[in-house]
Amino acid sequence: MHRKAKTVFLYLGLILATASSLQAQDRQPAQPLDLVIAHGHIVDGTGSPWYSGDVGIRNGRIAAIGNLADAPRKRTIDVQGKVVAPGFIDMLGQSELTILVDPRLPSKIYQGITTEITGEGNSAAPVNDALLAADRAGYEHYHLAPDWRSFRQYFARIEKQGMGINLASYVGATSVRRMVLGDADVQPTTAQLDQMKALVRDAMRDGAVGLSTALQYAPAPYAKTPELIALAGEAAQFGGIYATHIRSEGDAVLESIDEAARIGREAHIPVEIWHLKAAGKANWGRMPQIVARIEQARASGIDISANTYAYTAWFNTFSAFVPPWAHDGGDAKLVERLKDPATRARIRKDMLSPGKDSAGEAWDNEWQEIPGPEAIQIAVVANPELHALQGKRLSEVAAEWKEDPIDALCDIIVKDNAFTEVAVFGMDEPDVLLALKQPWVSIDNDSQGTSPEGLLGQEHPHPRAYGTFPRILRKYVREENQLTLPDAIRKFSALPAQRMRLTDRGVLKQGMWADVVVFDPATIRDKATFENPNRFSEGMEYVLVNGVPVIENSKMTGALPGKVLRGPGYVP
Repeated sequence: MHRKAKTVFLYLGLILATASSLQAQDRQPAQPLDLVIAHGHIVDGTGSPWYSGDVGIRNGRIAAIGNLADAPRKRTIDVQGKVVAPGFIDMLGQSELTILVDPRLPSKIYQGITTEITGEGNSAAPVNDALLAADRAGYEHYHLAPDWRSFRQYFARIEKQGMGINLASYVGATSVRRMVLGDADVQPTTAQLDQMKALVRDAMRDGAVGLSTALQYAPAPYAKTPELIALAGEAAQFGGIYATHIRSEGDAVLESIDEAARIGREAHIPVEIWHLKAAGKANWGRMPQIVARIEQARASGIDISANTYAYTAWFNTFSAFVPPWAHDGGDAKLVERLKDPATRARIRKDMLSPGKDSAGEAWDNEWQEIPGPEAIQIAVVANPELHALQGKRLSEVAAEWKEDPIDALCDIIVKDNAFTEVAVFGMDEPDVLLALKQPWVSIDNDSQGTSPEGLLGQEHPHPRAYGTFPRILRKYVREENQLTLPDAIRKFSALPAQRMRLTDRGVLKQGMWADVVVFDPATIRDKATFENPNRFSEGMEYVLVNGVPVIENSKMTGALPGKVLRGPGYVP
């Protein structure tokens, strides 16, 4: 037979065999879907307008999208034209410890958050006995006894107990520095830097998604740029990202963006700037410059982007108001210095002096960034004797104690062993809005998962802990028309998934993990306020994590279907 004829016969045989196989499959009963979300307005995360359809889920993944009226299924949820969207991704979550207190993370799921990225400068791992001892107050506050040292052990711990949402973590450059150098204001030797680099490599193999810094909080400011480039370069070898609370969000914000861009360029690593802001009254109106500086870096080829929580108050440790030199040696040394009248006088002088501190270092002087002590709200304390201060402004406390506000600040830090956290009203709404509207800005909660009940309910957090994502949908989409609904959902889902290389999450598409939210865009709203923050957002009717409802008919189910999302360098 001619070779061409043989080939034709072979193709015919293959076609007939395939047709026979398809007929046989047609005769097989189709595997039923676990769940169909029917009659939704699908906002798929890409920024495209909504379209009508059903979403079918099987084995935790999206199995089909379209008209599924005839598809066999075990269960149907008829959402009657409500929005069906990808689960929201919190680009900075802070829940590494509270997930061990209440693994459901109620404040997160009521916002529609299905995935959190955490680890801001300090991370859950690596830790050693010295770090655990130094940070004992924090663990005791949450009644935790850490039984892990590495990320591999930490991830195993949270997986074993169950998780209400998915969680990924950076390895903190501060944690790595403290493992080798402690809390001292020193520079690493070549051998010590090699130890730090090895810790980053170990963390990346254990599943960390990259390296992070929080350069405002001691001992992080002691690290020079070359140290950070060296550590970020190690994370880059494993496909990681460099995420940063930049060195200054105030007067030196542009120089700090330049430093982040330099780290990205020289370490060959993507850069994510956390909670982008123009901090302090003197810097209000500078967001156009900040945006232009990031756009300039992007135009030069640096893969740099940012996120925001879109409130005008930030939230941090109270001790950040004290200049970095006073933190040398850790919290115990800081408290000693604040008790010494001569050293306290030097701290006061630095806080009242713009520019460099008395050690000759430029620093992010928050006291100079606020209008006055009324702009600081005491939020979370560890010392039970100070519990009545939660929710009060520093100006109120100073008046009650009949003290100068700086003395009241120092005394609170002393009495609370430097644990106190505060909300600081230091941003301007037009700057916040301009940052939010940038196409490369996603959303972060910048707060740990919490609950109005139990141990966590005794705290007075920033309202963003409960309200960030619904507030954007209410305020900036529905009421002010500053964002379209598809673009807001893109900032909540596809954009952060793209940034974090989560290739199987962030959009509604066949084959993706079924992290899905259902809500009515006309009624969803935040309820948490600065005065009364422990209030769940309203309007999330269904929230599914890996195909399992954690919110159903607007109520928690208690299910714990979350997964640890390990980085690309993970070695099983």
